[in-house]
Amino acid sequence: MTLSHGAPKPVTLISGYLGAGKTTLVNHLLRNAGGRRIAVAVNEFGALPIDPDLIEQASGDVLTLAGGCICCSFGDDLTSGLVELAARTDIDCILIETSGVALPGAVAQSLSLVAGLKHEATLVLLDAETARKLARDKFLSDTILRQLAEADLIVLNKTDLVSDDARVDLRDWLATTAPRAKIVETAFGALAPEIAFGAYAPSAFVADEPTTLGGAGPQSQSFEIERTVHVARLASMLAAEQAGLVRAKGFLRDADGWKLLQIVGRRIDITPARAPQDGVGRLVCIAHGAPLERARIAAIIQGCSFPNPSS
Repeated sequence: MTLSHGAPKPVTLISGYLGAGKTTLVNHLLRNAGGRRIAVAVNEFGALPIDPDLIEQASGDVLTLAGGCICCSFGDDLTSGLVELAARTDIDCILIETSGVALPGAVAQSLSLVAGLKHEATLVLLDAETARKLARDKFLSDTILRQLAEADLIVLNKTDLVSDDARVDLRDWLATTAPRAKIVETAFGALAPEIAFGAYAPSAFVADEPTTLGGAGPQSQSFEIERTVHVARLASMLAAEQAGLVRAKGFLRDADGWKLLQIVGRRIDITPARAPQDGVGRLVCIAHGAPLERARIAAIIQGCSFPNPSS
């Protein structure tokens, strides 16, 4: 069982200024796809050097990659290219790497014009070593700060190049500069695919103990929820900083029917959904950088649950 449940293809945006490590991250995600058939959309192949050993075949504007992934070049007509990707049945999700000076919010808005696609997350990479300097540059600061303001998750990359004190100071600065985003630290672009794309696995709902995911630091917990829950209240509590989560996704029964809940950073999306065949709600939570406290999440779920109807 997967979490897709007939939903539109999710689209993840990878943004960040030049040199932040976007290309390294994209290749890492392709190498660690975990069964996901990923489509990478680029303006031109030269703008995103796919590692040669990932390429199985080249034909026109499409590179066939290992594991059922593809890379498509659409020139300046990204919307037309996304329409083609939305119609494909051989991919599960789409990854768009924006240019170093692009604003991801503008790209996200264009996705609403394409049926069959859904903007799932905006990840903005930041070079831990140069971030503050770039943010003060009179020519670049506006772009850097606007990119950060539009992030769901800030991927603080190259943390191996800075001291612990500098890293703590940088996180404090980001908490003030980009308060709507949550922060994930990485080195060498080694971000867990589950953080980039969300939970996706036949076993996504069977773990009773914390599951360490691909990449450094993330953990996953899954919950079966038989009761009806106040989904909006639950979402608000799971998205809060105190919950310690970077992502959550699930199918839950609300008072007025079944809902698909998706949380990325602090952004919440709740949409109507079909009931699962067994009538049991399920939720997957992902944390990064700190232990995922199952008891705390279970208490939040309990506090947002309606009493069982009397028999």
